Amino acid sequence: QVQLVESGGGLVQAGGSLRLSCAASGSIFSRSAMGWHRQAPGKQRELVAHITSGVSITIYGDSVKGRFTISRDNANNTVYLQMNSLKPDDTAIYYCWLGGSSGDYWGRGTRVTVSS
Repeated sequence: QVQLVESGGGLVQAGGSLRLSCAASGSIFSRSAMGWHRQAPGKQRELVAHITSGVSITIYGDSVKGRFTISRDNANNTVYLQMNSLKPDDTAIYYCWLGGSSGDYWGRGTRVTVSS
């Protein structure tokens, strides 16, 4: 059973930074792609960033390229999202995602609010 627990959300002013963390239980972390998605009020959930297993190839949503950085620590089963130059449009609930061979897993989300 895989469990994902996010942390690090909060309230920040525009232009500020936050670092999200997602701790995963289970033994499949190092073999799995990981990522972050977000959902703003009244909008569909969208991709923020993904990172593959192995060589850790990263992809980013267009709206966060150049501002956000995803990374992973396989020794500690944790994936991070460093968010810089935050904008009010980044306000959303951020969900951790794990793509395993048996399916997708999601965390419960952490709220990020960016004030103008």
